Order: sequence, then C-alpha cells, then structure tokens
Amino acid sequence: MVTELSAKPAFSLSSTAQSGAADYPGLDNWRDLPISQQPSWQDRDVFDASVKELSVLPPLVFAGEVDVLRERLAAAAQGKAFLLQGGDCAETFEAATADKISARVKTILQMAVVLTYGAAMPVIKMGRMAGQFAKPRSSNDETRGGVTLPAYRGDIVNGYEFTPQSRGHDASRMLRAYHTSASTLNLIRAFTQGGFADLRSVHQWNKGFTENPAHARYESLARDIDRAIQFMASCGADFEALKRVEFFASHEALLLDYERALTRIDSRTGFPYDTSAHFLWIGERTRELDHAHVDFLSRVRNPIGVKLGPSTTGDDALRLIDKLDPEREPGRLTFITRMGAGNIREKLPAVVEKVTASGAQVLWVTDPMHGNTVTSPNGYKTRNFDDVIDEVRGFFEVHHALGTVPGGLHVEMTGDDVAECLGGADPVDQDAFLDRYESVCDPRLNHMQSLEMAFLVAGALAKH
Repeated sequence: MVTELSAKPAFSLSSTAQSGAADYPGLDNWRDLPISQQPSWQDRDVFDASVKELSVLPPLVFAGEVDVLRERLAAAAQGKAFLLQGGDCAETFEAATADKISARVKTILQMAVVLTYGAAMPVIKMGRMAGQFAKPRSSNDETRGGVTLPAYRGDIVNGYEFTPQSRGHDASRMLRAYHTSASTLNLIRAFTQGGFADLRSVHQWNKGFTENPAHARYESLARDIDRAIQFMASCGADFEALKRVEFFASHEALLLDYERALTRIDSRTGFPYDTSAHFLWIGERTRELDHAHVDFLSRVRNPIGVKLGPSTTGDDALRLIDKLDPEREPGRLTFITRMGAGNIREKLPAVVEKVTASGAQVLWVTDPMHGNTVTSPNGYKTRNFDDVIDEVRGFFEVHHALGTVPGGLHVEMTGDDVAECLGGADPVDQDAFLDRYESVCDPRLNHMQSLEMAFLVAGALAKH
C-alpha cells in the first residue's frame, strides 16, 4: 500500500516533554516512528497549553463501557449479534446541535429496529459521533483561483472557510473538539437512557417522508412491532429493557496528539484506555505496520478497527492481527473492508480465507461508502446508491460462500434530508445537489437512503 507521508509536524506531542496524563511502558513509542496525516501546528505555546489541559480533563468514555463493547463485538464476530456503525464523514462544531444530533441518533435507532426485527438478532448501535472531527487528505494543500492554502483537515485542526486565518492549524481546536464531544455524548446518553429510545415509541419516530416507499415499509414494520408489544403487554411482560439502549461512540484515531492526551490508566486493571471514544479505527492511509498509528493503537485496551482497501493481501491482514491482537482476544479487532463494488467479490475472499485459516476470529464489517466515491457531471463528490448497495450484497455473498460471518455495516449517513448520494427509492439527482448538498467532506446517505440500506441488510442477514 502506498501512502503519502507528511513532513514531520512543526511540533507535536512527539517534540515536547509533555506525555499526557497516562504513564505506561511503550505508550509513547509512536513518537519515534514515521507518521502521516498530522497537522503542522502554528503556535507552540497554544499547543502545549492545549495538550496540558486535555491531559487532565475528565474522560469522555469510561473503561467499563469499553469492556462491555468488547464483549458485544465478540458476540458479533461469532454471528450472535450485528454491528451497525453510522454517522457523519466529518463532524463539524457548527452542526453539533440538539436537532441534528437527535436526527442522526434517531436514524441509527430506526435502522437498528429494522435489522433487529428483520434478522431476529441483537444489533450493536455505534455512532461515528462525538469525536469524528479529523479527516485524512490526499494532499496537504488546496489551490483555488491561484491561491494555495493548507487543506481542510477537519474542525479539530482548521476551518473549512478558504482563508489563511481559517486554514491555519490551530491546536486550541482540540479543546473545542473535546468539549463538543462531551456535549454530544451527554445528549446521546440522555436520548438513549431517558425514554427517547423506548421501543414502544418506534411508530412515532417517522420524519414525515410519507410518500417515500422506504417510509411505507418502515411504517408497516413499526405497526408489526407495535402489535407484538401490545401482545407481550397483555401477557404481563416486563418492558424495562425496552426503555433504554446501549449506544457507543467511535471515530478514526487520526490525530495522535489528541488521542494520546486523552489516554488514561484504568484504576481497576492498570491498563491504558483511550477515553476519547469506545471504539477507534485506523484508516486505509495510516495502517502501515511499522508506523505511528498502528503502534499507538496496539497499546490501548479499546476495541480497534482497521480499514482494508482493495490492495490488502491476506498476509497484510495476518501481520495486522499479530500486531494489534497478539493474544487473539475476542472482540478486540475488527476489519472494516472498503474495496468498492467492482472489487469486493474478487478481492475479499482471499483475505477472509487467509485470516480464517489462521484461526483468528476477527469481526468482519463492510464499509460500502469509501470505495465508491465518484464525481458527478456537475462537479460534486458523490456516490451512486446502487454501487453502495452492490458492495453490501457482494460482502454478504462472499461470506455466505465461505461460511464465515458478515458481522457489521459501517456507513456515512445523516438524519437529515440532504442530497449527496445519487439514487435511492426517492431518487436524488445531481440537480438536487445545488440546494441540499451540505457535507464538508464526503457524501452521506440521507435518512431515507439509510432506511433502505437497513431493509436490504436485514434481508441478507435473515438469509444468512
């Protein structure tokens, strides 16, 4: 795999004496390794002050929650549960409003209901939320009208506005990312524990898309669930378990300055946990075995994911397993395949076969978004819904043929009525981009496209 190596940042945690709140053998070895996709912070004093404050702030998630997730993922790897992971390509500070967060959570919960009822299987609900503020870029710079400025690397690093002031790499943004993540998690916990997610209210979760075929299917399913619940109630069933749901937070562990500063030692076990999220993944651009990201993530106790593109070989996968999951611990390692609709059936089988033959039990998840990005005729970055669906089908076909477990779905989606991906039952065309394209980075499935996806996956799971 060939990736662009950025120059060493002007200064980062690797060039300062601060080591974060956690002190643990090997936890800082990444500082001496090659590292890509990192910022060049402008002001060392601002950087040092930001890291110092991050290092003593309360954890965003707790080690006990992380351990519960590891158990849930272990069940998914054995075909006893299914992982649904969804959210924004890149969160923004401006969009961290109660309405947008609730719409996204609601859509994930709706998808989970479809999957749970249709496939008769527990669904692990996980958001690309409360921390997905950093994005890898193919180039360090962006040029418009003869003006060249640093590329937008996500709100945790710089701003989207194309001005020198906005595009400078400002380390104080890491503090804003922390506080925005904290408020987002507070809201998510309130939604999922305070009655908002009560399954008995599922029929009230529609967003008014009454003319859409996917909406009609969803309403029909909601009525079936409602009747089943009424029957259970008449039999004296206890509904406490239906009032609350588990909801986990995840993001790509791209900005190691931030991840290291939020790593804490668990008082129960003495092990380091990255408390920025329950689940962290390593991207396709940063999964080099002897580089900083893989080394750092190998040393924390969180469940870890790795994105695998079409260039991945079976030997690549085995080496990643040896580095990230040497003890072969159930629930520790997830492989998220992002190979593209045209590659999935050809490239995935050899990788799965090699891993299966080794005896390792990883969780296999499909990301049907990142391998299917194209540019529309009118110049927008987009994805064709049919291609996205085809990669999901291919993922299930491969695992069905090999007798292995298709354990999860990873999608970029939103709860809003945006127009960013072409197609769907309520077709989005490129003209709709002019008014309803909102993403600052990658195109996302809208609310109804997400529900369509859930029905497809539920059907595939039921057959499997």
